[in-house]
Amino acid sequence: MTSDATASRASPAGKIALVTGAARGLGVEISRQLAALGAHVIVAARDRRKAEDTVAALRAEGGSASAMKLDVTSEADRLAARDAIEAAHRRLDILINNAGILIDSPDGGTPAERQPSEARESDLRRTFEVNFFAPLRLTQTLLPLLRRSEAPRIVNVSSIRGSLTHLSDPTSPVYPIRALGYDTSKAALNAFTILIAEELRGTPFKINAVHPGWLRTSMGGDRADMSVADGAHTAVRYATLGDDGPTGGFFFLDERLPW
Repeated sequence: MTSDATASRASPAGKIALVTGAARGLGVEISRQLAALGAHVIVAARDRRKAEDTVAALRAEGGSASAMKLDVTSEADRLAARDAIEAAHRRLDILINNAGILIDSPDGGTPAERQPSEARESDLRRTFEVNFFAPLRLTQTLLPLLRRSEAPRIVNVSSIRGSLTHLSDPTSPVYPIRALGYDTSKAALNAFTILIAEELRGTPFKINAVHPGWLRTSMGGDRADMSVADGAHTAVRYATLGDDGPTGGFFFLDERLPW
C-alpha cells in the first residue's frame, strides 16, 4: 500500500455537500463532521422524518444542514433531488454516495449464509440496485450541478470486500466471508469509480472510493474494531481534497488500497 499523507486538504466551509443514507450510522457521522467543518450538509435518507431529526441535531451543534427525502433506488427521487438542489443552491460541491445494504449475512463479520454457488438472484439484484446502480445513476443525475463547482468531489463509500486482491487472498480477513452480493456490488462500484475518474481526469473533479473500516454499526456488528467517528474520517478526508489530491483511487485513511 502507498501513502496519501502528502495530499493537501481544502476547507469545506461554504461548500454544499449531499450525503446519502445519512439518517443513521456512518452517514450521520459523515454529515456531522462535514457540518462541523463549515459545509452545508444535505442530509438525504429514505425516511424524511429521520433526516429531519439528524438535521435538528446538527443545527443544535451549530452546523448548517437541510433534510431531503431520497430513496436512492428511485429515479423520481433522484430527479427531485437534482431539482431541489438546483433551486436552493444552483450547484453541488461534494457528493458522498454512502447508502448501502448488506443482506448476505447478519453483519459484516459473519460469513454469508449462502455460498456463492447457492446465492439467490433476488438477493443479488436487490443488493446491486442499492450498492451499485443507485450511486451510478445518482452521480450521473447530479453531474451537471457538480460541474458548476470550482472543486467538485465525489466519494463512493465502498469496502475492502470489493477488492479482488483481498477476496482472492487466503490471508485476508475478508477471504472467508464470501458474500457474493455485497462483495461484487462493491467491486462494481470500485470499477465505476475508476472509469468515471479517468473520464474526468484533467478536470477539477476528484473522485475516489473509500473503505471506512470495519465499523461498530448495525451493518458492521458489535465485534467491529473501529468507531463510527473514526470511520467517517476517511470519507471526509477524500471529500475535502486539495487540488493536488488523488483521483481514481481506493483508500483507507492515508493508505491506497489494492483493487
